[in-house]
Amino acid sequence: MSDPGGRIAIVGGGPAGLSTARSYRDAGGTAPVTILAGEPHAPYLRPPLTKELLRSEMDVADLPIEADSFFVEREIELRTGVRVTGIDPERRLVVTDGGEQVPFAACVIATGSEPRRLPVPGGDDPDVVLVRTVESSHRLREVGAPGRRVTVIGSGFIGCEAAASLSMLGASVTLVSDEDAPQAGRLGEDVGSELACWLADGGVDARMGAGVEGIERTDGGFAVTVAGGDRVEADLVLCAVGVAGRTELAAGAGLALEQGGVAVDAAMATATPGLYAVGDVACALNSAARRRLRVEHWGDALAHGEVAGRALAGEDARWDSAPGFWSVIGARTLKYCSWDDGWDEVRFDRDEDGSFTAWYGYQGTCVGVLTHEHDEDYERAPELVEQGRPLP
Repeated sequence: MSDPGGRIAIVGGGPAGLSTARSYRDAGGTAPVTILAGEPHAPYLRPPLTKELLRSEMDVADLPIEADSFFVEREIELRTGVRVTGIDPERRLVVTDGGEQVPFAACVIATGSEPRRLPVPGGDDPDVVLVRTVESSHRLREVGAPGRRVTVIGSGFIGCEAAASLSMLGASVTLVSDEDAPQAGRLGEDVGSELACWLADGGVDARMGAGVEGIERTDGGFAVTVAGGDRVEADLVLCAVGVAGRTELAAGAGLALEQGGVAVDAAMATATPGLYAVGDVACALNSAARRRLRVEHWGDALAHGEVAGRALAGEDARWDSAPGFWSVIGARTLKYCSWDDGWDEVRFDRDEDGSFTAWYGYQGTCVGVLTHEHDEDYERAPELVEQGRPLP
């Protein structure tokens, strides 16, 4: 589209929303830009919440993505602590919980995602921690001390990262998951076995293949009941069983949803003129993949925002890069580039020093690459995946 001219309202203060505003200005966009952020903080780095910030290796002051001067110099209005309750596409208004109506020429929905709770008795206990904010990371750090007991539910990357970090702090950490090995269903049995060894090496007691049946309060904290009746006692419970897109505003505005996200084209535009969606909340068409993908990765939130900002400024911008992310579990780093929507073959190449590459194929085509200390393979990954090259 051409530059809308009137106000661009960005709902959400995460990386995708910030990236949209920055990209729009970088592309020469001159319309007023307002970011409405629900949290009381300026946009900040979330990956350290389960790693450096949790381990006190980083201070809160190091988290902001941009300095305050950035918003002044770029003439971007940042309003924090603002809860948006509705978007009216016909009247072109964003409505806040205080009753304020913010007019817009274009609106970008960047509401992100929120952690899921387990649908078991006690799973809705407000004192069961969900990691998503600075405050939740601080709460974990307060408990992550020698002699304290923490139970982590879930063996996704957030759960594994947090479990390893808490163990490094000296806490007694038990990880409970219904998977046979961490991420085995998504990444394959070989990778799952490697991650299980990493957790064990880091002092984490991983109880795999054990579904959680309930969480209850005890005099000393909590007890997590797993399949078979075993009870795991803890001072604190962290639930890390995935996230769900915050699609309520989009649904209320009548926007189409797909795969749990807002359906948008490769320029991040919805079917409703002037409305866009970026980041975790978007299910976006990827030009290279030729299908819509919903991803929940930090780098792709930035990529979405860059595309949306350029499109809003009138450029012909399209999302065509393969999704990917890095994960640091203890002292070990994984690097992943993949369409991440299925494979029928995985080739696992491991060196004696523990470094490895997992090559994922679908009908002979490379659809993903996961590496640990095989940077040369990771550097090849985008070309292989985006161009649909044969599986190496």
